[in-house]
Amino acid sequence: MVQYRVLAGLLQDDHMVLKMRMAGKAALLAEMARRAARYTGLAEADLRSALTAREALGSTGFGAGIAVPQARIDELTDPFALFVQLSRAIPFDAIDGLPVDLVFVLLSPAASDAAFRSMANRKRFTARSVDEETSTAVTRCPAGGVG
Repeated sequence: MVQYRVLAGLLQDDHMVLKMRMAGKAALLAEMARRAARYTGLAEADLRSALTAREALGSTGFGAGIAVPQARIDELTDPFALFVQLSRAIPFDAIDGLPVDLVFVLLSPAASDAAFRSMANRKRFTARSVDEETSTAVTRCPAGGVG
């Protein structure tokens, strides 16, 4: 599917973490900011603040165990993505009330507002497009994964 190719183009092998343990949503956002800071060279506190501020506007948990925390970052020059498969689903205030175990973090340059909105809108279609085979493949990844 085209949506998967777009996301796959943003993800590098070392930007994926499988079977990660997290205590909750705040800890997850903090860890994603830490990892994004390592790869982007941007301040961890700024990334954490941006992700937390966006989440305060409304949950990015959009159902089926999937969340897409996202933020626009002034200093970022290219889109950046992280994927995390949690070892245990955590509460995330998702619209369907279900806990989340698959997380795609999307950071976008503030200047690319239209492209960012397009990515964010695609997530709704992608969530409905995830087939059982794909879900099973992700779920059966070895512990520790990549990253």
